[in-house]
Amino acid sequence: MWRPGDEPGRRRFVTLPAPVALETGGRLDRVDVAYETWGTLDATASNAVLVLHALTGDSHASGPAGPGHPTEGWWADMIGPAAPIDTDQFFVVVPNVLGGCQGTTGPSSVASDGRPYGSRFPVITPRDQVAVEAGLADALGIERWAAVIGGSMGGMRALEWSIGYPSRVAHALVLAVGAAATAEQIALCSIQRRIIHADPNFAGGDYYDRPVGPTNGMAIARGVGQVGYRSEIELDMRFGRRYQADEDPLAGGRYAVESYMEYTGEKLLERFDPNTYIVLSDSMNHHDVGRGRGGIAAALARIEAEVTVAGISSDRLYPLRLQYEIAELLPKPTSVDVIDSAVGHDGFLVEQEAVGKIVQRALTG
Repeated sequence: MWRPGDEPGRRRFVTLPAPVALETGGRLDRVDVAYETWGTLDATASNAVLVLHALTGDSHASGPAGPGHPTEGWWADMIGPAAPIDTDQFFVVVPNVLGGCQGTTGPSSVASDGRPYGSRFPVITPRDQVAVEAGLADALGIERWAAVIGGSMGGMRALEWSIGYPSRVAHALVLAVGAAATAEQIALCSIQRRIIHADPNFAGGDYYDRPVGPTNGMAIARGVGQVGYRSEIELDMRFGRRYQADEDPLAGGRYAVESYMEYTGEKLLERFDPNTYIVLSDSMNHHDVGRGRGGIAAALARIEAEVTVAGISSDRLYPLRLQYEIAELLPKPTSVDVIDSAVGHDGFLVEQEAVGKIVQRALTG
């Protein structure tokens, strides 16, 4: 539990007081939530901002790498004193998502029988993840968020927060996402999951007591994902047809872009569990704010919050048409902030100066 004077950015844990009922009908009897905070919660608990990470993110959105933090903060320039999310003004909360592998209950967590969940971890959806985040908000004494901010998978949950808990969100910032997963997004996630499943060391998902897990499958799956996260023009500008160092592809060597794809997969293996990659990719495929609510338009009509919608000009995975669809169906019609970037979908992480201006404007009015 957060207390005044706690070190900013230090990972903390909350165990939710009751089992979590899942959208598919099952439940998790115990859910632990890892989270980090920056800033100070005011006396009325009205200055809290919830920041939600994407697929391979975690609670460490700001700060250096160190014990318990294998990488530096994924949105380091966005959170801090005088930053776009100004911690002199706001109390910032960043949880690790349900199904994650950085402290929140997920497939690698130990179940009640003393063994990791592994293949037994249930199917979850963005609504389940938001229900857990609502439990965290209750534990922190936060009835209403000044803002909920998320991009990509985090944007899915920002929408679900605004629809499922409309009175608890004053402002939502939805970045680089749509109202429902598209056929192409589902296909790409499905292929990545199948690659991991096909690794001989996957062992049906129960590989935690084995010396080697499905590391090859995970690295290849991440490379497939990275093609979607970046744009064609950015990859061509960075790598073109250049060789990797002095390697000659005609003699069995690699092109530079091949080396890059291998590198991204190997780096992820240092901090991410393959089962979590599968579970979270699957949850993203289940993203559909209109399911059981009369369709997307009816679901978005429930939103009471002010909403800022932004997208990346070169995003081929979550193209701008998806952000325009959200904006057109909101109860209060709004424009779409377009971030001009050659990076592609990852622009919401890379273009922190441009994203920061949008976030700061939304938070300050």
